Amino acid sequence: MSSQIAAVGYAVTGSEEVGAKHAGHEVSAPEEDTGRFHVHDHSPTNKSWWQTSKADLTIASGTALAVAFALGKAIPATEQWAFLLAMMVGLVPIGKRAISAAIAGTPFSIEMLMTIAAVGAVFIGATEEAATVVFLFLIGEMLEGVAASRARASIQDLTKLVPKTARLEDDDGQVREVEADTLSVGAMIQVRPGDRIPADGVIVSGESAIDEAPVTGESTPIRKGTDAMLFAGTVNGDGLLRVRVTAAAADNTIARVVRLVEEAQESKAPTERFIDRFSRYYTPGVVAVAALVAIVPPLLFGGAWNGWIYKALAILLIGCPCALVISVPAAIAASLSAGARRGLLLKGGAVLEQIGKVTVACFDKTGTLTAGKPQVTDIIGFARSEADVLRFAAALESGSSHPLATAILAKAAEQNVWLPATSGSNAIGGKGIRASVEGAEVFLGSPKAVAEICTLTNEQDNKIAALNDEGKTVSLVAVDGQIAGAIAMRDEPRPDAKSGLKLLTDAGIRTVMLTGDNRRTADAIGKQLGIEVEAELLPEDKQRMVGNFQKAGWSVAKIGDGINDAPALAAADVGIAMGGGTDVALETADAAVLHGRVADVAAMVDLSKRTMVNIRQNIFVALGLKAVFLITTVVGLTGLWPAILADTGATVLVTMNALRLLRLPATGSLEPKVARKL
Repeated sequence: MSSQIAAVGYAVTGSEEVGAKHAGHEVSAPEEDTGRFHVHDHSPTNKSWWQTSKADLTIASGTALAVAFALGKAIPATEQWAFLLAMMVGLVPIGKRAISAAIAGTPFSIEMLMTIAAVGAVFIGATEEAATVVFLFLIGEMLEGVAASRARASIQDLTKLVPKTARLEDDDGQVREVEADTLSVGAMIQVRPGDRIPADGVIVSGESAIDEAPVTGESTPIRKGTDAMLFAGTVNGDGLLRVRVTAAAADNTIARVVRLVEEAQESKAPTERFIDRFSRYYTPGVVAVAALVAIVPPLLFGGAWNGWIYKALAILLIGCPCALVISVPAAIAASLSAGARRGLLLKGGAVLEQIGKVTVACFDKTGTLTAGKPQVTDIIGFARSEADVLRFAAALESGSSHPLATAILAKAAEQNVWLPATSGSNAIGGKGIRASVEGAEVFLGSPKAVAEICTLTNEQDNKIAALNDEGKTVSLVAVDGQIAGAIAMRDEPRPDAKSGLKLLTDAGIRTVMLTGDNRRTADAIGKQLGIEVEAELLPEDKQRMVGNFQKAGWSVAKIGDGINDAPALAAADVGIAMGGGTDVALETADAAVLHGRVADVAAMVDLSKRTMVNIRQNIFVALGLKAVFLITTVVGLTGLWPAILADTGATVLVTMNALRLLRLPATGSLEPKVARKL
């Protein structure tokens, strides 16, 4: 975990450019590709903004400028030299970075444009403006760094949720405190009330309200007991828990979030790649235009050299593509960080952009739309009361780990049913289980098996058939050769499945269930959720269905959690794995819903659309301001100061606008009307 936390540093800030390498930002020019346009140095991320090297340089430049201004007023003869020295305080470091970038193959970096403009201003006698322009440039860089660090801090804060120590329970029952990152899978730990949970795990004993808000954004604590899963970094409420560790520190929930966000930086969005390509031609074009402005009017039309060179220098500053280049990665960085903090893990800007274009969402059933385990839905008394039916059934199933037995025992525990002792228990393969309970011979099994020892009435047959038509599995309880009652079970939909699907439908996205389950069960769940159904599909059938949708012109998202979903996840335009799914599904998918909520798929779509709107706003601001000041400079209304303010101001504006994406609503809270707006 610690290595991942250290590694996350600048990498998590977004799509190569923000943090580690925003359009050519670098840590070490000789070792890193300096990129294309903008080379920044970086200070440690654990410092406040005023403690960074950027802040030191900006303060030094501002102080030198103030001293030069005062000295110029006191001794006018020294004014030009004072402003020249003040300019050099800030320009020397900028010039060094420009030279490093040029040596590395990026001659048209923003630092180079800045250096040329400042030096040119000195040659035409505008030393005061040159010094001021350098100072404003440094302010812009510092503010840009402050803004970008917020996206970096957003994901880094996650790593602080996991406590440093854990209470390890030894084989002899003794408890000792150890480093949390030394816990191994299978270790037994104790979590006291009020403590943060140090590792992913499953509750072995105890019950408590778990506050998952730090990780999932859920505002209400969730009551959890034996066999419930716990996430590292969540907070234990009011009970002592014994927990078996299920993931090492490097693979726990928080580490997985950090790792996936790191991996996301390797994938650029199509829009971002377009901006990169555009900027490669844009910057040399700006230099060419500036050269023409400086030379053509004096040579061909008798213009004043000083005046037109001044305008050309201003055009160089206006042409700095900093705001344009950062407009996309800043938004992507903020979105990836905001999504990760809410359990929406997207593997890069390309995925983030693509998911907003999805027109059909194909869901697996078991473990995706449903909880993945059967639950008791109906208890029907025939010859005995419902309470007796449940009590006898639970008594026979006591100690069994079969999914249907687990469902019956969970229902009995929920209703605080006292389980009587059994004797002579005998499991009959493929049929059921028989035992003596309270002096009576009790048999629990399938309707077919029970029909061999009892006679079912037409009414009972009809009731069982109706339950089967609803996709439910029915077990009958017979007591002393008489049918006591029936228990129906089904893998029920997740609590938010219906509302989550409605969010997608309201956003104009078609929803389809692709399942290998039988047609009757699938249709019953589909009708309950209001989703189209394709049932009895093999893994290759699911992949084929995805391909058919794509051939028909649909952009497909496939959502699943099992190994059988992996081919379809890989084939879809966007594959989304449910967080509790298999490692194969998580590795194959482009994105993951960490906390298994269907509504989170709609939240991903919403995040994508918000991001693309934000990016378009940023590009409009970046290019719009430059266009305005380019015209005003050519006609002589503005000069160097407004030019640099246009670039610096645009950079800060697009970065701050991108950081609005960090305020993504908590997952699960999106209303249908939000989706419709987009």
